[in-house]
Amino acid sequence: MADDPQGLSDEERAELEQLRAEKAKRDAAARAQSERAELERLKREQRRVDERAAADERTRKIRERNAKLMEPDDDLRMPVGQKIVLLAVLALVVIIVIAMNLGR
Repeated sequence: MADDPQGLSDEERAELEQLRAEKAKRDAAARAQSERAELERLKREQRRVDERAAADERTRKIRERNAKLMEPDDDLRMPVGQKIVLLAVLALVVIIVIAMNLGR
């Protein structure tokens, strides 16, 4: 570099501008790469949130269906699920009684 107090020569100014342009390109490339990485990270996070919401929705529907089957309605009628369980137990008791009487 020049030792004179006048500043940069034309050649030095051109070199400085070239180096500044190269640095700007590197900075832009690094910024673009950082933004791509952030975009991918945000997409993954959004997919996880969407999957969790879908799983929560499935769970809610299953619970609603099970509640309809096993919990009494507003009129306190016996739900269908309980009727099925009671009929299965009754059938099992009848089978055991018949088997015990035939075994004598």
